[in-house]
Amino acid sequence: MKNIIIIASLLLGMPLMAQTKVVKKNAVKANNFGITYSLPKTSLVVDAEVTKVTCKAGPYYQYAEKYLGVKDAVTEDKVYFDLGKISLINRGLPDADNTYIVEFKQGTVAPYAYLTEDGLLCSINAEYTPVESELDAVKKNKGSQQKVTDASVFSEELLMAGSTAKQAEVAAKQIYRIRESRLNILTGEADNLPPDGEAMKLVIQQLEEQEKALTNLFTGILTKETEHYEVSIIPHDNLDKEVLFRFSKQLGIVDADDLGGTPVYMNLKATEKAPTLDPKEAEKKDKSLKGIVYNVPGKASIEILMNKKTLYKGEAQITQFGTREGLAPVMFEDKKAPVKVLFYPETGAIKQIIQQIIQ
Repeated sequence: MKNIIIIASLLLGMPLMAQTKVVKKNAVKANNFGITYSLPKTSLVVDAEVTKVTCKAGPYYQYAEKYLGVKDAVTEDKVYFDLGKISLINRGLPDADNTYIVEFKQGTVAPYAYLTEDGLLCSINAEYTPVESELDAVKKNKGSQQKVTDASVFSEELLMAGSTAKQAEVAAKQIYRIRESRLNILTGEADNLPPDGEAMKLVIQQLEEQEKALTNLFTGILTKETEHYEVSIIPHDNLDKEVLFRFSKQLGIVDADDLGGTPVYMNLKATEKAPTLDPKEAEKKDKSLKGIVYNVPGKASIEILMNKKTLYKGEAQITQFGTREGLAPVMFEDKKAPVKVLFYPETGAIKQIIQQIIQ
């Protein structure tokens, strides 16, 4: 049996992943002073940044170096893909086998908890504000690239020039005239200067757009569109050269079983792992857990490779490699020293315990 579950998705035109939302739950008489929550199991999300590059050759690319000194003009229409940054996110999923109800005594100091929308524990008796991940911020702030059309720059003189060679010569002269006009405006030597600063900005912007469009006739247009492809893995043991997906310069990301791409592998090795208990020991352990149950995750080293080149290397906490412990509800019953507990919702581990002494 495979010891992982892989879920792949390509985020194309879909809503960006929303920031984690949390819900406050109060332990009151109406719910018997109890709060239900789930512990997470580790889901490792591998995020691959993929850039689609579209190249469109300009009609005068043969003359780019002659007239503009450009040596790297696009010479043919083509599309290719680049594999960019590989990121790894620990995104905990609710474990249906580890759902608990913690019951506080009626005298407990204003007991409440913050849970994620899917029931993972974030805090007890403490305010909790989710933090947006760096990757989510990158996705949210990704801007669309503006394209410059060249339709408006085909002047009458250019269209009547005849041969391609003559048209290229005329277009190059137009570029140099635009540059000269812009310089004269900036230096104040133009015969008809714009009346104010805003008008000058607008004129300069229009001149730059015209120059860019004409230059594209020589250099061509190169458009880049960046997308994110995600693969989710739920590990239960070590992994050796597990194929996450395959990558092709011509096709981009393809399925793990598509031999048209080069495989991208994951190696995962446990570095900290709780001892494996036999069924009777595990049952005894579960019965001994009292109060607020939390995870003590294990750890694993992770490497992602393609063509023997390391794309990602790091360490992650894996709840499946760890164990569970419990906090007794009596901790929260001292009105003179109320306790606050913060958790990592993605792992179910304790982040911080705060005890305040009230005089």
